[in-house]
Amino acid sequence: MGASRSKSVDLPTFHGSESQENELSEGKQRRKHSLKEKPEPLFEKEVCLASEMQDNEMREIEINNHKLLLIKANGEFSTIGHLCTHYGSQLVNGVLSHGRVRCPRHGACFNIKTGDIEEFPCMDGLQSYKTEVQDGKVIVFTTTSALNTNKRTQNMVTRSLVNKNLILLIGGGPASLICAETLRQEGYTGRIIIATKEMHLPYDRPKLSKTLDINIEHILLRKPEFYSTNGIEVLINKEATSVNTKKRKVSFKDGTSQRYDNLLLATGSIPRMLSCLGADLENICLLRSFDDAIRINKLATAKDIVIVGSSFIGMEIAAYLVEKASSVSVVGNSEVPYQHILGTEVGKAIMKAFELEDVKFYMSDHVIELRGEDGLVKDVVLASGKVLPADLCVVGIGVRPATHYLHGSQIKTDPKGTVIVDEYMQTNVERIYAAGDITSFPLPLCSNENVNISHWQIAHKQGYIAALNMQNKKIAIDTVPFFWTFFFGKSLRYAGYGADFEEVIIQGNMDELKFVAFYIKEDKVVAVASLNYDPVVAQVAEVLASGKTISKLEAQDKQMPWLQYI
Repeated sequence: MGASRSKSVDLPTFHGSESQENELSEGKQRRKHSLKEKPEPLFEKEVCLASEMQDNEMREIEINNHKLLLIKANGEFSTIGHLCTHYGSQLVNGVLSHGRVRCPRHGACFNIKTGDIEEFPCMDGLQSYKTEVQDGKVIVFTTTSALNTNKRTQNMVTRSLVNKNLILLIGGGPASLICAETLRQEGYTGRIIIATKEMHLPYDRPKLSKTLDINIEHILLRKPEFYSTNGIEVLINKEATSVNTKKRKVSFKDGTSQRYDNLLLATGSIPRMLSCLGADLENICLLRSFDDAIRINKLATAKDIVIVGSSFIGMEIAAYLVEKASSVSVVGNSEVPYQHILGTEVGKAIMKAFELEDVKFYMSDHVIELRGEDGLVKDVVLASGKVLPADLCVVGIGVRPATHYLHGSQIKTDPKGTVIVDEYMQTNVERIYAAGDITSFPLPLCSNENVNISHWQIAHKQGYIAALNMQNKKIAIDTVPFFWTFFFGKSLRYAGYGADFEEVIIQGNMDELKFVAFYIKEDKVVAVASLNYDPVVAQVAEVLASGKTISKLEAQDKQMPWLQYI
C-alpha cells in the first residue's frame, strides 16, 4: 500500500497492494481498448397480444425456457427479471405501484422500466428488456446472455490514483457495503476502506439465527473478487477504539490508525449479556457473528437448551434447534413472545405453534442465577423458583449500540448510546456520517421523530443515503421500515413503525396462523404484520410509502378499501 501523507499508520489491504491494484486497473483498461468485442446480437420474441393484458397487470412470460416479468402500467409495457434479487421471490406475486414493483416477502422494490433498486433490502437490480408493441403484438427484445441472468449489478467506476480523497467505513455490515457500492456507482474514484472487527467479508447476518450451521461462503454478500474489481479495500479483524475528529483519524485495537476525508460509522450492535450470578460460565452463548452461530450449533446436538429471551432472535434459534436438541426451553419476561412489538394476541398464537413443536415456555419470569459445574452451566434458576436443566444457555435479551469507541469524541450520542444523525445521515461533526443499528434518525413516517431501528433493510437504506450525501446530493431518507422472521417453514412479515401502538385489529384466522394484524395509533394504521396473508404487508408498505394513511375504520373493513390508494 502506498504511503499516506498523514502520520497515521497505514493499514494493509485485504486484497493486495495499491500498486497491484493499479496494475490490474491499467491492465483492464488496456484490454478494453485492444479487444473491442462485437455486441451480442438481439433477437425478438412475440409474447402476447397487447389486448390480452389489463392496465396495472403483471404476468410471467417465457422466452427460451427463461421466465421474465411482463408489466403493463399506465398503458405502457415493460419487461424485467422475474425474481427478487434478495432471496429469489416471484415478483409477479408482489405489488405494482407508482412505477415500481415491491417484493411480497421482504419489501425490496425495483423500477419497472430499468430494473434499478428503489427500495432495499437487496444488493442488485434486475435485468430490463426492450419491449415494444407492433401491430397489436407485444414484442420483447433480448440477448442470450441477458436471458441467462435475472439480476444486474449497476455499473461502477474503479479507483483512480489521481484522486487522493479517502472514505473510511467502520463496520462490516450492509450499511458499509451499500455505502461503498453507491459511492462507486455515483462516480467516486477515491480510495474506499471498509474496516470490520469481523474475521469475514460482509455477510447476510439475518440468516444466522434461522440456519445456524450455514456455510460462510453461502452467505457472503459479495464474493472476494468483487472488492478487488471495484477498488474497495476490506480490512478484517480491525476493531475501532477511538475517533479523533480534529485530526480526522480512527485508531484501532491492534495499535494502527487511519486518516479519512469522510467517515461512516456503521458498527452495529452488541448483544446484551445476563448480569446474574454465573453469567460467566463457558457454555453461555450470545448470537451476533458467524462464529457464534457455529459454536451454538456445535454445542446443541442432543442437549438440554435454555434460551433466555422471547423476541425474534431467541424464537428463531428455538425453532431451528428444537429438532436437534433433547429439549428447548424459552424464558421470557413478558406474558407472550413478541408482546411489545406484535401484541398479546399474535404472540399467543405463535407461542401455541411453538408449543406444538415441543418448545417449552416459561413466561412472565426471568433468570436470577446460572448454576455450574466444572465451569459449565448445569441449571438455570428462575425468579419463580423453577430450575431448568441446561447443557447450553443462549441469551437473546436485546442489544446495545456498539459506540463505545466514540466516548470522548465530539460526536453526539443520546443517553442510550445511539449516534444522532439528521435526515442526510450526517452527525453533528462535519464529514462524519452514521448508518445502521447505531443511529437515531428522523423517520418521516412518524413526523420525523428520532427513532432507532435495528432492521436489515434500514441499514441498507441508510448506507445508501449516507453515500449520496457524501457526494453532496442532499437526499433525505424516506422509507417504510420492513422486516421479517422465520420459524417452522412460516414467515411473518412486518412493515411500518408501531412503537406504542394503542390497539391491534386482526383479520383472518389466528388458529390457522393465517392473519393480518393492523397496529393502530391515534385512529390510523402505523404498522402491519401478517402470516400466510401475502402480499398484504407489501401493499400496506406501498400505501404508507406514498404518504397516504389507512384509517382505523378502513383497517376494520374486511373489503380492504384502502387498496384503492395503491
